[in-house]
Amino acid sequence: MLFAVVYFSQGMYYVIVQPLNLTLKERLGLTATQVATFGTITLIPWVIKPVYGLLSDAVPLFRRRRKSYFIIMSSLASVAGLTLAADPTPTYWTLAVFVTLMALGVAFTDVLTDAMMVENGKPLGLTGAFQSIQWAAINASSIIVGLAGGYFAQQRYPQGAFLVAAIFPLVALLMMTFFVHEAPSKSRREELHAAWTGIRRAVTDRTMWVVAGFIFFWAFSPSIGIPLFYYQTDTLKFSQQFIGMLSSSAAAAMIVGSLGYAPLSRRYSLQRIIVVSIGVATVGTLAYLLYNDWKSALIIDVTFGGVSMIIQLAFLDLAAKACPENAEGTFFALLMSVYNLGVQGSQITGSFLYDKIGYTPLVLISAAMTAAAWLLVPLVNIPAIEGRARLAGPPPEAVPAAH
Repeated sequence: MLFAVVYFSQGMYYVIVQPLNLTLKERLGLTATQVATFGTITLIPWVIKPVYGLLSDAVPLFRRRRKSYFIIMSSLASVAGLTLAADPTPTYWTLAVFVTLMALGVAFTDVLTDAMMVENGKPLGLTGAFQSIQWAAINASSIIVGLAGGYFAQQRYPQGAFLVAAIFPLVALLMMTFFVHEAPSKSRREELHAAWTGIRRAVTDRTMWVVAGFIFFWAFSPSIGIPLFYYQTDTLKFSQQFIGMLSSSAAAAMIVGSLGYAPLSRRYSLQRIIVVSIGVATVGTLAYLLYNDWKSALIIDVTFGGVSMIIQLAFLDLAAKACPENAEGTFFALLMSVYNLGVQGSQITGSFLYDKIGYTPLVLISAAMTAAAWLLVPLVNIPAIEGRARLAGPPPEAVPAAH
């Protein structure tokens, strides 16, 4: 319940994306590359996620490792969203500052939730199942995000999107405050020592760095995300409402993919899932060459939406299983920062290529880079990572749990 509620609330943050991109494109006159560069500013809180993990692992606040930080950061995200909702004509830097503060609040609570997921799920072999629940919830919110984001973009009313995004951190805050018990932490000295031991063990472990490099390479494949929005708007002349509906339809398919990953993760080895995923992702990327009207858009977005969720969960599962004990928050956050940095690099690279060479060459380059990930699989000893995760001890007693 905790994972579902918190991730649904986090997912509602993305209701601002389509209205924000349209505001940057139309009112401020930015190109696809400039919009991607704006995204780099607001990505900063997602890149420094290991800092939040280290703080929560090693520096308890008011004798709680997770709960106190969660309440403060949820409040920050809500206040930043309400500030933007009250400003009908924000400047570039007003948007940059307050969207970044919103992202800080959401990213920090994301780290706290993921830390609980790893330290409870890894020894039980349930990291895949727990992440299925998380991403099913976030994709359920994405259905609403697509419809609401498309509506606010069509109406040229981004303040409404900011208002909606500001409400949901308060929902997560109430869940954490009233329904989650966290036993008092050990002394700061003991927590810091345990966390530092885990960190030292991890930074000297070749496996951790190989996994980080593999995840970065996978995520860095030139993205067709922002270029697709420009292609939909300028070339295919889709309405903003229809673009939002496409996002919602893809999110519905992603729920199916999220829930489907849990049984797959129990039946097949992680290495087999990842190898097959790379091939499917390559074919799925090439399918966007046929993306030329509303029918093909709907078919491709829905089909690839469900499949892409299974693929993403496979890589997140690999990250969770590679995390060391006593520093789960720090290192899962580190690997997610590597993933987010790769994604943002792919957005900028893809947008630059779209502006320079167009849509079709971008799709071909993206597919080729995706397929190249096959070459790196032998360098990652995935079976050994799975075996080490199974040997972990029972979940620690002082972990927050819903009751």
